[in-house]
Amino acid sequence: MRLRREVARRVFAKEFNDSKFKIGGEAEREPTYVLTPLGLKCNRVFIVGALLEKEETKNEDVLRIRVADPTGSFLGFVGKFDPDAKEALAEIDVPSTVAITAKAKLLQRDERAIPFIRPESIVLSDFETRDYWILETAKATLKRIELMNSDNELAKLAKEKYNTNPEEYREMVIMALQKLREETEITEESEDFDLDSSIEEEIMGLDDIY
Repeated sequence: MRLRREVARRVFAKEFNDSKFKIGGEAEREPTYVLTPLGLKCNRVFIVGALLEKEETKNEDVLRIRVADPTGSFLGFVGKFDPDAKEALAEIDVPSTVAITAKAKLLQRDERAIPFIRPESIVLSDFETRDYWILETAKATLKRIELMNSDNELAKLAKEKYNTNPEEYREMVIMALQKLREETEITEESEDFDLDSSIEEEIMGLDDIY
């Protein structure tokens, strides 16, 4: 029987990089999930950001990448285990805007935890898609923040594991939206740029978090 693929979740780099715990994976063929400080349980993630680094590792079959969003950057490794992603990456220059669907991974060594991604697919993207990804990820993050004071089981587990301060992540969302707004205002000054007005409308629609 073919296993159903996990939904690729949207998460900002800071929340993902603050992750130190994983759940699941104890039974045979049971998926393993990264648990973020806001209670997101992710096996796969969807990211749109700037590919800033693409370097060979000591293992010549594996490339190390960094993909940035307004809150930080994702560390990733692309190798022979995902040939489609590796082949696509070979044709993409640095820097470029990319959309990535990836496995969420957590390497745990003693008391140290290193979150990283293992891309399944990488494609060139554009600024408009990146802007909408930021907005949708901001909305999803705010929903998780609101759940932190509820009886949601994942939220309670995250609070127990991380002693999460939701305001830290609310400030992260504000910073991401401020950067997007500032960039949008700068870009609008270009005479040949036709901005989709719905982007600015959606940013304004999130003003209640400020």
